[in-house]
Amino acid sequence: MNVVVVESPAKAKTINKYLGSDYTVLASFGHVRDLPPKDGSVRPEEDFAMDWTVEGKSKERIKAIADALKDADTLILATDPDREGEAISWHLLEALQKRRVLKDKHVQRVAFNAITKKAVSDAMANPRELDMELVEAYLARRALDYLVGFTLSPVLWRKLPGARSAGRVQSVALRLITERETEIERFVSQEYWSVDAEVKAEGADQLIASKLTRFEGEKITRLTIGEEKRARAAEAAIKSASFTVAAVEAKPTKRNPPPPFTTSTLQQEAARKLGFDAQRTMRTAQRLYEGVNLGGETVGLITYMRTDGVSMDMGAMMQARDVIAERHGSDFVPEKPRFYSTKAKNAQEAHEAIRPTSFTRHPDEMRLEADQAKLYALIWKRAVASQMEAAQLERTTIDFENADQSLALRATGTVVTFPGFFALYQEGRDDEEDEGENRLPAVKQGASAKAETTLAEQHFTQPPPRYTEASLVKKMEELGIGRPSTYASTLSVLRDRDYVRMEDKRF
Repeated sequence: MNVVVVESPAKAKTINKYLGSDYTVLASFGHVRDLPPKDGSVRPEEDFAMDWTVEGKSKERIKAIADALKDADTLILATDPDREGEAISWHLLEALQKRRVLKDKHVQRVAFNAITKKAVSDAMANPRELDMELVEAYLARRALDYLVGFTLSPVLWRKLPGARSAGRVQSVALRLITERETEIERFVSQEYWSVDAEVKAEGADQLIASKLTRFEGEKITRLTIGEEKRARAAEAAIKSASFTVAAVEAKPTKRNPPPPFTTSTLQQEAARKLGFDAQRTMRTAQRLYEGVNLGGETVGLITYMRTDGVSMDMGAMMQARDVIAERHGSDFVPEKPRFYSTKAKNAQEAHEAIRPTSFTRHPDEMRLEADQAKLYALIWKRAVASQMEAAQLERTTIDFENADQSLALRATGTVVTFPGFFALYQEGRDDEEDEGENRLPAVKQGASAKAETTLAEQHFTQPPPRYTEASLVKKMEELGIGRPSTYASTLSVLRDRDYVRMEDKRF
């Protein structure tokens, strides 16, 4: 008889079905021990000795596991495959050793990246020892969390009555929001003018939208024209000038697909495309990972969702390539599979990227709850797109100049010549600008041209935007603050404690 311990009851239920009657699968419901919230729980002067306590319902859960072990030969610790999962297994082991129920029992640690029959069976066939380096990394983080919290919180209570506590990551996230607010308050708006024209060129079948790039011999950038008088002078000069097509440049370029999702990129894209906050994204991803009922069988639909790795299993990449060939044709399959590496400085890359457990489960064929359907489709498309051919574009630039070259206009256009991964997926953007097609007509160098219409428009510079969930997560990741798995809870603490308020989905 074997006792298997996982973190959640949903996962226990699914794995129980895979393993059969020789196994009893129980849930620890996350951590079973914690540091008591009082001074002295971590003692740096005693080589960082730490006191642990078992609270409330955890006592019942440890007792249930201890009781099940009486008739068992083996304890299999199958908590999540990350640092936190390793720590939960270690805590459980320590708590059971205190109860003296592990004599003559084999203890094994198994970790799987997806809840599918194959992944679970493979993990059970390859048990390992507890990874004490991961456990020590967890202990260092907990000690830091505790020491920072207990040092900062009293300062906070003195300075801000009513504030509850300060955390190692939460405090820095709040500082970023505060600094941005200060930038906005100090910002002084600047007036500037843009001057555009629609040009009729010899041989062209349409008007060409162009921008002023040189006036009175001076190169024009966004803020060069600062008042109406000069904008009107430029407008008048364009109206009266005769232009020539000085240069036509068509440059082929290509856009490679983005890598499959990590925790933070999933949170950012779900915020941009689906309007999900980080917590809603992680809650939905957890359900997709733990398993959904499909035709009477519970199946995990995605791999583990707490990861900063961008690599994919070779078998999964080959399956994705087959799906691309079948659905889009062989032109959309690159010659070789695409391999990705992360740019994040402190990435652990212990796990695969987030991907479907099987690419043959197309989102359109799945009957899932609304949130699950949207998130699964996003994950499926991004993972498949990561193995598709690059999109091919043609960037065209047409420069118009007057006779003495003191006045110039420029038109730019991008044409998609082969959609590649665009056929399935395009990344959302924070600035909500879409780089759509702007096809320019064929014109010859030296052809004459005349401005048909002109438009001088007043603008004012804008302060830096307040952070959205997506942009704050991105900033925290860039700065190496926190771990991807903690972003959702960090942001919700800031909101729940009213340290920040949301306005138009911005902090």
